[in-house]
Amino acid sequence: MKRSGMFGTAAVVAAVVLPLGLIAQETKPKPAGTETPKGERANPLTSGTYKVDPVHSSNVFRIKHLNVANFYGRFNEVEGTFVLDETDPAKCSFDVRLKTASIDTHNEDRDKDLRSEKFFDAEKNPQIAFKSTGVTRSADNQLAVTGDLTLHGVTKSIAVKVELTGAGPGMRGEFRAGFETTFTVRRSEFGMTALLNGLSDDVQITVSVEGVKQ
Repeated sequence: MKRSGMFGTAAVVAAVVLPLGLIAQETKPKPAGTETPKGERANPLTSGTYKVDPVHSSNVFRIKHLNVANFYGRFNEVEGTFVLDETDPAKCSFDVRLKTASIDTHNEDRDKDLRSEKFFDAEKNPQIAFKSTGVTRSADNQLAVTGDLTLHGVTKSIAVKVELTGAGPGMRGEFRAGFETTFTVRRSEFGMTALLNGLSDDVQITVSVEGVKQ
């Protein structure tokens, strides 16, 4: 009976001590250098200068027609460069240009009208351009960017939020990085006042760019 009691006591002790040991092991601090740094970004900035890849970039605008439904169009031709800096966001910069004549709304007659003097006046204003003047980090993978937007021959300073959408190797060993921004402008502020009774003054623009590191 005494021997049996000893085994019974040992079993109780093991039932209590072993779980406590497992808990202690799980809560033990990780060795230095293995923990995830506080505020680590999922897609950290990759320093370098990038040339815009027009094949893998998209530039879309949205405007409301007759205050009924949103209508979408795009610009098929884009060029430019951007600079990313891992350690100092102030050294980042963005220089993106859309070819006005490349506007595409899936209707030839409408595209011709939009290229005319009534709207974009593409012959006189061949580009829509944005060039940054200041960059700060607002959150992980996000930048607050100020810059000059030139549209319809008028240049105005605007502020946009830029999301760094990713970075990594391409199919041919090149290194790529991408960003996207969506912002709204009032076309009347850039001298585009035609058909304000039929087309909204506010135009939402989304620029999604992929670039190749130079």
